[in-house]
Amino acid sequence: MSDDLSNLKDDMNAFILGHGLSRFQGYVTEDVHSVMWDPRGNPESWKDFVELAKHSGAAFLSIDEEVLERDELDYLMQRLQNVNYPSDDDMEEARWLRQYIGKTGFIQLGWPYEGVVFLYEVSTEWYERYQHLLDLVEDFGGVAIDDIDQDDER
Repeated sequence: MSDDLSNLKDDMNAFILGHGLSRFQGYVTEDVHSVMWDPRGNPESWKDFVELAKHSGAAFLSIDEEVLERDELDYLMQRLQNVNYPSDDDMEEARWLRQYIGKTGFIQLGWPYEGVVFLYEVSTEWYERYQHLLDLVEDFGGVAIDDIDQDDER
């Protein structure tokens, strides 16, 4: 798989429009009842997903992409430095991610049907590592940062 999904996103947009569907720019959160598409190892299965949306009568598909921005990576590195137990490996991995700044690492397609949103997601390996680091700072760094925020409010 490519390290940059921007060409795939362009192909998806063209395919969606070519099937007469509209696009809605938005991300479907975990708070919504959803069913995740299983690509079964087929990287082209997103086309089947779009065609199924059309056959179900969907008028649009939601689409969202995540591009790694420099300020987001800088913020992650700052948060990693401020956790109670920073790891050299985690910091090195964050530095390694710099090569992906400006690249698309995640795409989500979705369409609603009878109160459920059907989702297709694809991500790069580097984006999954980036998400892991974000989760890490939330798990280990949230308490100290929340305490500081509460002190500032007083």
